[in-house]
Amino acid sequence: MGNGFFEVPIAVNEPVKSYAPGSPEREEVLKTYKEMYKAKIDVPLFINGKEVKTKETATMSPPHDHKHVLGTYYKATKKNVEEAIETALEARKKWAVMPWEQRAGIFLRAAELLAGPYRAKINAATMLAQSKNIYQAEIDSACELIDFLRFNVQYMTEIYAEQPESTSAAWNRIEYRPLEGFIYAITPFNFTAIAGNLPASAALMGNVVVWKPSNAQIYSAKVIMDVFREAGVPAGVINMVMGDPAMISDTLMASPDFSGVHFTGSTGVFQGIWKNIGDNIKNYKTYPRIVGETGGKDFIVAHKTSNPKQVATAMARGAFEYQGQKCSAASRCYIPKSIWKDVKEYLVDDIRSFKMGTPEDMGNFINAVIHESSFDKLASYIDQAKKDKNVEIIAGGNYDKSKGYFIEPTVIVTKDPKYTTMCTELFGPVLTVYVYDDNKWEETLHLVDETSEYALTGAVFSEDRYALEEAVKILENAAGNFYINDKPTGAVVGQQPFGGARASGTNDKAGSKQNLYRWISPRMVKETFVSPTDYRYPFLG
Repeated sequence: MGNGFFEVPIAVNEPVKSYAPGSPEREEVLKTYKEMYKAKIDVPLFINGKEVKTKETATMSPPHDHKHVLGTYYKATKKNVEEAIETALEARKKWAVMPWEQRAGIFLRAAELLAGPYRAKINAATMLAQSKNIYQAEIDSACELIDFLRFNVQYMTEIYAEQPESTSAAWNRIEYRPLEGFIYAITPFNFTAIAGNLPASAALMGNVVVWKPSNAQIYSAKVIMDVFREAGVPAGVINMVMGDPAMISDTLMASPDFSGVHFTGSTGVFQGIWKNIGDNIKNYKTYPRIVGETGGKDFIVAHKTSNPKQVATAMARGAFEYQGQKCSAASRCYIPKSIWKDVKEYLVDDIRSFKMGTPEDMGNFINAVIHESSFDKLASYIDQAKKDKNVEIIAGGNYDKSKGYFIEPTVIVTKDPKYTTMCTELFGPVLTVYVYDDNKWEETLHLVDETSEYALTGAVFSEDRYALEEAVKILENAAGNFYINDKPTGAVVGQQPFGGARASGTNDKAGSKQNLYRWISPRMVKETFVSPTDYRYPFLG
């Protein structure tokens, strides 16, 4: 066979389509949405490239139209999960030794399938099953997933090119091996791109994967699997199982061949996984890699020199895009008294202009929250805020689940900086504001840093560079992604690698080389050209 030092296409971010009225992409996605809404689908398990159906099933419904059934998915048994492990390990024998350019070709093809023939389908599926408006679906399920696939291929080649120094006497080289065993990928409901990237990034580096998508994201996960299969991912390399999370996790992490977990989800679940791994540590062939991005209690803090309109826009977008169901969503804000009146006016005006309803109506900025348990949790916090002293709801505060799980974008103003909604992750369209004295800037920065156990994203607004420099320093450990004069959401692959520390995760930065390093195990090879024949060194005389 031919050899060469191959160069991959230079990765560029996928352009975001406008979906303006009358545009062809708008017409196509609406047509696809309607077709998928009317159809009923079955989502099987995918094990060793085969579609597996079991006796236990569950239905899938749009959060904004929960009485309508989109289809059915099948739940795995313990035996199914064990079969997924076995088939993954068997597939590894060929996949781990496949030339890297062949793996690259598969995932580059997957990116182009998403950019072209699957674009409307993956967007419509995300709109339907996760209740995202078209813009939020486009930047997530289409563009971000395409970016992950393209940039990861480029990062892989850059990693492989990193080699040690050699001499005329010895050639030193590093082989970047996949991990020994299989990877367990656990993905959330809120980002289709994350659901695709977590198994794909590990597989790109030569690993085999057992993937458990969120039960609330299985509808669009099926489209991802269709893309992977059409792109040529071999049977057994990525296996998809759904069902009881505890049973699936316990079964996978009991295997001696478990070599790592790639996780996005809640902090509590991740901590439980970490403990499970610790309890089983003596059983494993190798120390498992633990990579996780978890919760957030993300902040916006404004200085007295801030532009009130810019701050209000960052709050409206940062807190309420996708109903606040982003790990990075702004959920606590610190605004100085001198600009609060203007910020409040702009913010309330923006919220009053929001339209709420189904994603099919593209005039709707706000859609439904993901499921009933999320709705009930959010409603309970809103109800409590209506009763508590020193708390005022200045926008929203209403909710309705008769047809869909709709929560009005709600702004709570509190006089207590440690009020429960300033500290607790709610994961919904609820923003809490604390108004502070202008002369307490430094004190407020320390308050921001000390209020939450999380450290995912945060934003600071100021026109005073000294104030900004002070914020950057004091809030050094408060956010893994830190924004200056911008909202704390919207990280772009290749531009803002994403991840946080503290209770927000291991900060391994999805969408960067840092993440891919976790899925390889380097082997150092030294080849000496002329070997010594005498043990004696010169110092012996």
